[in-house]
Amino acid sequence: MKTLFIACGALAKETKELIDKYNWPVDLKALPALHHMTPLKITADLDVMLGQLRADYDRVIVVYGECGATGIDEVLAKHNVVRVSGPHCYEMYAGAAHFTEMMAEEPGTFFLTDWLLRAYEKAVLGGLGLDKHPQLAPLYFGNYRRLVYLSQSPTEKLLAKAQAIAASMDWEFEHRAVGYGELEERLVALMNSASPSDQLLSEAQEILTYS
Repeated sequence: MKTLFIACGALAKETKELIDKYNWPVDLKALPALHHMTPLKITADLDVMLGQLRADYDRVIVVYGECGATGIDEVLAKHNVVRVSGPHCYEMYAGAAHFTEMMAEEPGTFFLTDWLLRAYEKAVLGGLGLDKHPQLAPLYFGNYRRLVYLSQSPTEKLLAKAQAIAASMDWEFEHRAVGYGELEERLVALMNSASPSDQLLSEAQEILTYS
């Protein structure tokens, strides 16, 4: 079965690592992570990419959450493809139960991942215009009280950067080394699930067995 993964740029590195870990025979393409600043670009570009590539693959798995991209699931249904379950990568990495617990403990929680830490200046400061207008920070972050770093492969440099960001915002800091979290489990489950054609073959074999 010819399979394609289309990943968010913020998940592309970890998706590639999981492909290599399990030696999956799949192709991988990614859309720019900074599309999250204008989420409708996610659905628009995904629609275009699927229109161009869907016919070349038996199965396409989209490695995205809902991510504020209104209509993403409608686009996937249009092209008969599936995505990893979950609203966003923070929930995927933390795990559904732990993410729910964290939000119940402190709704004003700002999350960082390895990717977002590396891209912080461009994605957060530049993306929100804080590099030019730092006075806007209270408007964006006035209701936040805690920073949780959900790390995949943490380094001392990344950890120190996360702590410095929390200190600069006067936020409580928490580090959770989650690795791939439930992203791995969900991708493995999708890869192990039977394709529609496999299911039809299995049903046909059962009919022949009992006829």
